[in-house]
Amino acid sequence: MDAEQLHACARDRAQELPASSGGFPFGPDHEVFKVCGKVFLLMTELSGVPVATLKADPADAELLRGAHEDITPGYHMNKRHWVTVRPGGPVDESLLRGLVTESSLLVVQRLPRDQQPVDPESFGRG
Repeated sequence: MDAEQLHACARDRAQELPASSGGFPFGPDHEVFKVCGKVFLLMTELSGVPVATLKADPADAELLRGAHEDITPGYHMNKRHWVTVRPGGPVDESLLRGLVTESSLLVVQRLPRDQQPVDPESFGRG
């Protein structure tokens, strides 16, 4: 996936998710997506290269970083709970869409049940 496709794919998937909202709360260079007010996706550029930073289960994050050269610890985020995806490596559209979905669900599962826009145990798994 090239640099332009990375942000477009992540943005498209984030916009499809229930209760997702996007904006630029940190300025025009940092596009952020939230679910119920909680961040699950941050898109920016590092040295002119678009990247997407996503929440991840710590065990999954470790496996992802070991398996994909274009997935690194979350840039400017908690390195155990966030990953940064860079363009040009083996991460494809399907994997990126899944990472965006899982990031959103990690946020949703921590919300009180009456505030969850979807059931995080079953959404997208059927």
